[in-house]
Amino acid sequence: MVKWRLLDLGFADHLMAQTFYEATAKALDEGLVTNTLILVIPKNPYVCIGFHQELEKEVDVEYCKQAGLPIIRRTQGGGAVYLDSNQLFYQVVARKDDEFVPSNVERLFEKFLGVTVYVYRKLGLPAEFKPINDVVVRGKKISGNGAGVFGNNAVILVGNIILDLDYESMCRILRVPDEKFKDKMARSMREWVTSLKNELGYVPELEEIKRLIIEGYRELLGIELEEASPSKEELEIWENEVKPRHLSAEWLYMPEGRHGWLADGRVVKVSSSVKLVEVAYKASKLIRITAEVVDGKLSDVLISGDFFMIPESNVVKLEEVLKGSPLEMNEILKRIESFYQETGTQTPGITAEDFAKGILKIKEAIKGV
Repeated sequence: MVKWRLLDLGFADHLMAQTFYEATAKALDEGLVTNTLILVIPKNPYVCIGFHQELEKEVDVEYCKQAGLPIIRRTQGGGAVYLDSNQLFYQVVARKDDEFVPSNVERLFEKFLGVTVYVYRKLGLPAEFKPINDVVVRGKKISGNGAGVFGNNAVILVGNIILDLDYESMCRILRVPDEKFKDKMARSMREWVTSLKNELGYVPELEEIKRLIIEGYRELLGIELEEASPSKEELEIWENEVKPRHLSAEWLYMPEGRHGWLADGRVVKVSSSVKLVEVAYKASKLIRITAEVVDGKLSDVLISGDFFMIPESNVVKLEEVLKGSPLEMNEILKRIESFYQETGTQTPGITAEDFAKGILKIKEAIKGV
């Protein structure tokens, strides 16, 4: 039995609930704290977008302003979501060289989400782990999860126990083509995403759910969780570094800020040899490619979407690798495969070929333009 810290932050401001684990990760990376599990519930609703997403392509920003919903960009991939006090967050922050922490992200999900499955089963639901990063009950998603790395030594896994769901708000915050599509999305969410309230008819006591999480770590993983308070160093890191970053426009509009020429879902002919184009490719996750093409070669590239990349920041390196490439499958695939080999990057559920196929859609889009 090994011992980890347990930080129970209770009900916390949305920014702290969503981002405090980053301060813990930096403190752990610097050797100031030990492996930690954080439990926290956001006390006010907000919208959270994935690391690689372009804000205004995914979220109805004007509606969020009118509704008083803050928007946060998280440090993991995935899609835009509406979050409120009906989710209990668990946030694992651990050293990546720890024997309890698998280096492969898909194995990491499988191991630690075993506890999430344990909790739901103890509450009477036939929960199962569904690769890559979901927990489902009778085929319906009942827990969403993400993972990432921080610095040289910290691994992060974050997820939630879904107590109840506000389907209307989940759909309303997203940018969609029209009301018909929004109605279809709402029906789909009700059909494929569920909660403890939906499945049991009530929400169990929070303390009972927390007790089961602690029990699951002990029984399944051999980890004894000991309650602690945030260290002085963690609080200072959060206040002075993490919080200001997440409140900045530069962070919120990070992918867009990498490039100043974004096309908006179409092909723009700048000249006979220069075209701006945006395409989307649906693999297991959405990959959106916005590119400047000069004389048939990729002059500049922006890659966004709701995929995961470990580490997430390596998307910038992938964009650089692709610059100068002709729009030919063999060359693009060779560059992407070399990127994976040289960086050790992991993209759960997404392959080098998926990225290459997405980029090749550019060639089709600009044909005849």
